Amino acid sequence: MSDLTNRSRKILLAVVTEFISTGAAVGSRTLARKYGLDLSAASVRNVLADLEEAGYLKQPHTSAGRVPTDRALRLFIDTLVQARAYSPEEQAKLGKRFAEIYAVATDPMREAGRYLSELSGTAAVIASPRTELRALSQLRFIPTRPGQLLAVLVFSDGTVENRFIQIEEVPAEPELTRIHNLLADVIEGRSLGEARDLFARRLADERIALDALRRRAFELGSRATADVNRRSGDVVIEGQGKLIDLPEYTDASRLKKLLRTLTEREDLLTLLDKVIAAGAVTVFVGSEAGELGEGDLSLVVAPYTEHGRVAGTVGVLGPTRMDYAKVMPLVDATATAMSEALGGRRGSS
Repeated sequence: MSDLTNRSRKILLAVVTEFISTGAAVGSRTLARKYGLDLSAASVRNVLADLEEAGYLKQPHTSAGRVPTDRALRLFIDTLVQARAYSPEEQAKLGKRFAEIYAVATDPMREAGRYLSELSGTAAVIASPRTELRALSQLRFIPTRPGQLLAVLVFSDGTVENRFIQIEEVPAEPELTRIHNLLADVIEGRSLGEARDLFARRLADERIALDALRRRAFELGSRATADVNRRSGDVVIEGQGKLIDLPEYTDASRLKKLLRTLTEREDLLTLLDKVIAAGAVTVFVGSEAGELGEGDLSLVVAPYTEHGRVAGTVGVLGPTRMDYAKVMPLVDATATAMSEALGGRRGSS
C-alpha cells in the first residue's frame, strides 16, 4: 500500500466498491459523480491510468471503464475493507439456528449449507469431517477365516468403518481381548491420524522395548489404519443456482468454467485442505485460488471443529466481486456456530 497516495487509494477503493456492487467496468465519470472525490473526470482518469500501470486495474475493452485486478481485490481485503464482526446478539442468533439444524435435520450438512447460502446470496461450501481428523473411539478385530481379520474402526460420532486385514496367524480369542484392552488405552483422546502416527513411531523406535503383545497390537493397529482414505469426507455445495444466476455467468464460456468447478472438485478440495492447515478465515481471490474457476472465482472459508479438533471447513464460493465485508465475518461466525453445535470449541484444537 506504500506505493499509493491517499488520492490513489481513495479512488481505488471507489473502483472496487462500485465493481462489487455492479459487476461492470467502472468509468471516471461514474466515480467523479458518485463518490465525492472532488475531482474532475479528467483528473480521475489520470489516476486510473496510473493505477492500471501499477497493476491494480485493467481494461476489459479499449472503450470500456476499468475493473480491479486480483492485486487490487487483495489490497482491498487486507487493508481497505473494514469487516464488521458479528455482535454477541447476532452470534447467539446464528448459534441457535445451527444448534437447531444439527439437532433435528436429517442431513445437517446440506441444511447448514442452504442456510449459509441464503445469508450470503451465493453458493455455500461445507466439507464434512475428514476421516483423518475424526476422533477414534474403538478399534476391534474379528476373526473371519484363517489368515484374515476384520478391523472395525468406531468413531466418536458413532460412524463405523470396516476393512479386512490379511495376516499369517490369527490371534486366539484371549490374546485378541488383551490387544483390544491395550489399544483402548492407546487411542483414547486421539484422532485416527494421531493413532496411526503413534503406531508407526512406536514400531520404528528401537529405543522402546516392546513386549510381544504390544508389538502385535501396534502392528495390527498400524495395518488397520494404513489404508484409510485421508481425503475422505463429503463436500456439499448448496445454492449453486444463486451463483449461476449472477450476471457474470450470462457469458457461455464463463458459465462452462463455473459448471466444471462445481462438478470436478479436486481444486476445491486442495484449497479446503490449506484452510485446515491455516486454522483461520482465509480468502482466495481469483488467481490465488489456482485452477479454481480458472481465475474467475473467489472462496472465503474457515475451519470448524468437532469436539475441539479441526474437522472440516465451511465457506462461500462466488465471483471475485463478492461482498467481502459482508461475507468474511459471516463465514467466521458460521464456523463458530457450527463448532458449538457439534460440541466443539473453535480454536481449541
